[in-house]
Amino acid sequence: MSLTRATAETFAARVLAWLAEDHARIGGFLAWSGESPDSLRARLADPGLLLAVVDYLLLDESMLLDACSDLAVPPETPMQARAALPGGAEYHWT
Repeated sequence: MSLTRATAETFAARVLAWLAEDHARIGGFLAWSGESPDSLRARLADPGLLLAVVDYLLLDESMLLDACSDLAVPPETPMQARAALPGGAEYHWT
């Protein structure tokens, strides 16, 4: 199953909210991405930021499974969302 861009953006925004619920999770994302709380607020609708949120989630299987459980979505959803976001169709593992 594939997601629409709108559904993928909504999912990524939900993941960002989930990250923000926990200081360690959002702190890890901020450190990894180089974003600040102010830049996050300014870029909430930016597809590049939403793609970064999904990419961050994909870095850690345990975090991915926790997020999917808490958000009540199948564990395949993050990769489907990534593929639907601009710039996310191709993922190079090397």
